[in-house]
Amino acid sequence: MINFQQNHFELFGLPQRYHLDLTLMERAYRSIQSRVHPDRFVHASDAERRASMQSATQVNEAYRTLKSPLARARYLLALQSVDVADESNTAMPAEFLLQQMQWRESVEEAANQPEALAELGERLALEMKDRYAELERRLDGERDYALAAESVRKLMFLERLREEIGDALERADA
Repeated sequence: MINFQQNHFELFGLPQRYHLDLTLMERAYRSIQSRVHPDRFVHASDAERRASMQSATQVNEAYRTLKSPLARARYLLALQSVDVADESNTAMPAEFLLQQMQWRESVEEAANQPEALAELGERLALEMKDRYAELERRLDGERDYALAAESVRKLMFLERLREEIGDALERADA
C-alpha cells in the first residue's frame, strides 16, 4: 500500500513546486493506481481490501489536487502553513475589484449574445493565463507565499467569472 505520511508530491515522486511535468504525474498516478486498485484485492482479506480502498482514495485525491492548477497552488501554500483564507480574507486591491465589476457588467450586457460572450471568455482566458504565470513566479521563483495567496484569491474570483460566462453561454444557446 502507500505511505499515508507522504504529501501528494512525494507520493508521485515529483518536486514540490507549482510547475509540474503533467506527463510524469500521469505516469506515476497510473503506476501507483495499478498497484493499489481495489480490483487487485478482490480475494484478499477485509483488512487488505480496506487498505486498498483507502490507498486508492488518497491516490485519486492527490491526483485531482495536483492536476488542478488552482488546487495545486492552494495545496502548496498549505504545505508552507499559509492559509489562503478565501472565506475570511476577501480584501482585494481596488483596481482588481473595479476590474471584476467591469467584467460582470460586460457579462450581463452580453447575456443573450453568444458571440460577445465567447469573446469575453477569450479575453478572460488571456487574463487568467497571465495570472497563473504570475502565481507560478510567486510560488516557484520568488517563494513569496503571501503574494501567492493573494494571487490564488484573485484566480478564484476569475474562475467563478469563467463559470458565469459559461453559464450565460449555455443560456444564450438554449
